[in-house]
Amino acid sequence: MIEMTAVQLGKQIGQKQISVAEAVEASFAQIERVEKDVNSFVTLDKEAALKSAAEVQKKIDAGELTGPLAGVPVAIKDNMCTEGMLTTCSSKILSNFHPTFSSEAVLNLQREGAVIIGKTNMDEFAMGSTTETSYYGPTKNPWNLNHVPGGSSGGSCSAVAAGEAFYALGSDTGGSIRQPSSFCGVVGIKPTYGTVSRYGLVAYGSSLDQIGPVAKDVTDCATILEAIASYDRKDSTSIKREDTNFTEALKADVKGMKIGIPRDYFGEGLDPQVKEAVLKAAQELKAQGAEVEEFDLSLVEYAIPAYYVIAAAEASSNLERFDGVKYGYRSQDYDGLHNMYKKTRSEGFGAEVKRRIMLGSFVLSSGYYDAYYLKALRVKALIKQAFDRAFEKYDVILGPAAPTTAPKLGESLADPIKMYLGDIYTIAVNLTGLPGISVPCGMDDKGLPIGVQLIGNRFEEKKIIQTAFTYEQTRTLLYSPLYKGIEKEAR
Repeated sequence: MIEMTAVQLGKQIGQKQISVAEAVEASFAQIERVEKDVNSFVTLDKEAALKSAAEVQKKIDAGELTGPLAGVPVAIKDNMCTEGMLTTCSSKILSNFHPTFSSEAVLNLQREGAVIIGKTNMDEFAMGSTTETSYYGPTKNPWNLNHVPGGSSGGSCSAVAAGEAFYALGSDTGGSIRQPSSFCGVVGIKPTYGTVSRYGLVAYGSSLDQIGPVAKDVTDCATILEAIASYDRKDSTSIKREDTNFTEALKADVKGMKIGIPRDYFGEGLDPQVKEAVLKAAQELKAQGAEVEEFDLSLVEYAIPAYYVIAAAEASSNLERFDGVKYGYRSQDYDGLHNMYKKTRSEGFGAEVKRRIMLGSFVLSSGYYDAYYLKALRVKALIKQAFDRAFEKYDVILGPAAPTTAPKLGESLADPIKMYLGDIYTIAVNLTGLPGISVPCGMDDKGLPIGVQLIGNRFEEKKIIQTAFTYEQTRTLLYSPLYKGIEKEAR
């Protein structure tokens, strides 16, 4: 059963071939087998999942739930509030936080009949690219346990790649869905900013954060995105979209579609094997009838400094609320209110979070605001204009999701700047609010997956879904070695 995609399983449940409880038990059996090795989850609740499964089964039997995801178990990234279930953002400071409400994206899935099995591990407050900054220890890559799964949604991508969850939700602030999807050999979509409500998502960079799906294939991702996309009055950045029927785009046809490949994405720092696999994917799309050509995108080298200034500034503002007063961890030994704030935050936050709070506070401080923060906002506007010009000519932009395959555990944290540079191909999509998808496109000589990234214009998810779906038809699905009895397959 764990080999099935979410949509395949949903169909079997709808046809009464498999019960919801059996699907939940299958997930937990696989979790029991591999979780000690991969550490994908922070919280698991089998009792609540089976109780929910019984309720969902009744509604399916009564004909009240007929959607493609009804009864399918899901894992949720641990920065989305889930009523009554521990939500920690993988940080000590929220290690005892049980929200009194659920995030809108989670509620949308529950309305479709999804069963939550647990909350996935992540980089603390989504700050990191490897899932090693978690208070609960690093998550490991199911393809090779000595390597990272990527981040910050590494737990969600690892859970899907290890067969522990049929699909998962992640959040993407600078590539946090697409980069770990590439490292773990799964499919992940970052939708247009404002398509999925951010209500109940614990904020890191409010102008950049977006929730999206992680799954085995493009069909699953389109189906999940359709379920979670909605206008929400509780989120001031939510957009009322008329057309969110993303599964319409699941057709293998790219004839006449114009695909642009930025030369800037294939220069120094790109692993030769990643380059070869991504360009091979472009050739495959050309063979299917797409027009493929190279072009100069420009401003690529400015995306990383602009992103880290803006994201850190927003993070320092958003993380002010964690002070030990209303909820979360509070230091036991303090003298007075100011000392309590200081000790709580010193003990509660990890090194990477402290680094970004300090950087953000610095760029927002008097005398530096104009020199750094305002300048970064201007660069963001210029990058947006560069993409606007590109989309006047191309339907889709194709490039790598990451410059390398998954690094070894411990390699990235030793050099934070190197870790930041690993986001070079993903962050511009967040700065400009564009949709992007990562699809597996090969393996390197170490047996680690490589992902190709497809970027679309705002509100044109259907184009990237259709292009990704067309490409996916030329390949077989990837199954990590943690799937019992399944041979790794990669063409």
